[in-house]
Amino acid sequence: MSEPTVADATDSIYSSLQADNADLDAHIAILRAALTRAGLKEAVFDPARLAQGNRSGRKLMQAYFRQRGVTVKFSST
Repeated sequence: MSEPTVADATDSIYSSLQADNADLDAHIAILRAALTRAGLKEAVFDPARLAQGNRSGRKLMQAYFRQRGVTVKFSST
């Protein structure tokens, strides 16, 4: 079984957020490992795909992920 890529981990986080944060901490851990393998320092998310894409929702997501060791940035679409 191959290791999940950053894109796979990001997609699973989008799915988790849509499913009322089901298993979110596990998906964040997978994302953190994928970022390390890829040599990246931050994950980029599309605010349009988030349940709460407004400023307060984005800031809450950044804070939650930062506590779990993942830096979050948002694409400017």
